[in-house]
Amino acid sequence: MGLFILRRVGVMILTALCLTYIVFFLTNLYPNLEKLAKTQGNFRMTDEAVASWLTDRGYMQSMPKKYAEWIGVAPSFRHVDEDGKITGRCILPGQDPAEAPQFCGILQGHWGWSTVFKDKVGDIIGQRLSLTGILMFWVMVVMVPSALIVGVLAGMREGSVLDRSLSTVSITSTATPEYVSGVIFIALLASSKSPLTNWLRENGWIEGKTVFKGSATSAMENPTFENFTLPVITIALYGMGYIARMTRASMAEVMVAQYIRTARLKGVSFYNIVVKHALRNALIAPFTVIMLQFPWLLNGVVIVETLFNYKGFGWTLVQAASNNDIELLLGVSVVSVIVVLVTQLISDIGYVYLNPRISVT
Repeated sequence: MGLFILRRVGVMILTALCLTYIVFFLTNLYPNLEKLAKTQGNFRMTDEAVASWLTDRGYMQSMPKKYAEWIGVAPSFRHVDEDGKITGRCILPGQDPAEAPQFCGILQGHWGWSTVFKDKVGDIIGQRLSLTGILMFWVMVVMVPSALIVGVLAGMREGSVLDRSLSTVSITSTATPEYVSGVIFIALLASSKSPLTNWLRENGWIEGKTVFKGSATSAMENPTFENFTLPVITIALYGMGYIARMTRASMAEVMVAQYIRTARLKGVSFYNIVVKHALRNALIAPFTVIMLQFPWLLNGVVIVETLFNYKGFGWTLVQAASNNDIELLLGVSVVSVIVVLVTQLISDIGYVYLNPRISVT
């Protein structure tokens, strides 16, 4: 198992380097750099002024050299102007260049400076990632148990009325985009003019004007049942259907296996067949799907975060891309790549432990 993990980690590191280099290459194309120069300098800058601005800040170096500096394995670029003043990525405002470090990249914890938010990229990502992490936690708490229960119940008796009913619900939830279900939830449960809200209020079920709040902005500081339920349900409902369908298919396949038939012939109760024999093997495929939900939740909740004005990690990604914030976009990309690869590693290890037919020495 140790050798298996080491091989997987080696592949993961190599993949991370390749993916981050591709993102670095695309974000550092000259049109993006030209837009950055004019945004930070002057929109009326001439081509010569743009080239000078980029040269003085090290953007005109070769792509591998810039990437090595950004990673932190090569000395950072420094520029000496006509007055002898030294500037560079590692030199903070007011800092003596002699005291500044030579290496200041991702490996040293220096993620750069956001041109949009005017703050350190590392601080911005940490703050936004924590907000999305809270959202992801509650989505998984709601989504995973619900999906597994629905999938197992549907797969226990394939072709039954319960199976067809639950499968229809799963397909419907997966086929409904988040922006559709989110708008429906807001219209029905977060609008004071909704017929459902009026009915609940007239019958004394709710005291306020609405059941939930249509905005999750206040949940960034204080998540409550009123301001955090709708975004959680909106995301969980979409992902639940896919996991439930995978669980149902896996459970149905296991229930017709030879060892299950043998257990039935021996008189083993249906409950023990499901819990002690079928359930573990049926959860192998859903486990992989569940682990893949983490990358999706990290970057795929952009619509929901925008709809409910919840400024998390996905919202930050959109802001960085739309405003040509190169350093922030690169930082977000690094975190996304790491999350994808780590969850894939955990998925591989978990698959080995869950599947009794696989033995890793």
